[in-house]
Amino acid sequence: MTTLLNEQLETGDVIEISRGDDVITALVLLAADEAVILDACDGSTPFVVKRDELIEYRKFNPSF
Repeated sequence: MTTLLNEQLETGDVIEISRGDDVITALVLLAADEAVILDACDGSTPFVVKRDELIEYRKFNPSF
């Protein structure tokens, strides 16, 4: 599995982002033009992030 920096996000993607002082892995539940809904898959409530706030993330791509 490799990671791609700042690729276009789509529903179903798995990404790694910084949240506070932690780095988390999240599933993209819904990717819209202005925001994405992410699920950290840790039992917490999914959260919304505006696309312009997603400055840096790593997108996992298992096909490489």
